[in-house]
Amino acid sequence: MLQLKIIDIEFSVCKVEDYSGINLNQEYVFTGSTDEEKSLVCPVSLVPDNTTEREDGWRAFRIEGVLDFSLIGILAKISTCLAESGIGIFAISTFNTDYILTKTENFERALKALTKSGYTIK
Repeated sequence: MLQLKIIDIEFSVCKVEDYSGINLNQEYVFTGSTDEEKSLVCPVSLVPDNTTEREDGWRAFRIEGVLDFSLIGILAKISTCLAESGIGIFAISTFNTDYILTKTENFERALKALTKSGYTIK
């Protein structure tokens, strides 16, 4: 079973006017830009002034190791486990791995559900 590493930071999920107010070289800064919005996920302490909407109170863990693109169902298994426990997620994928965020009030319950399902928490 996969190992999950807790990221000991509180995150904010934001909508921003642009990315000029954030240092993109900081750790744990995730951006997404579409034809409709610019999104930012970052530590609460880094939320920029040009944020138009935000939701604080997210905690995260990542799947340890580099995940090969041919691997199937990793995120689906985690999200199913948490959904069965009534826990919503916000998932972010990078080239190497996936990060799963839950609301802070659900985080410990999420870790217990994942441990019960065989995941190792670091």
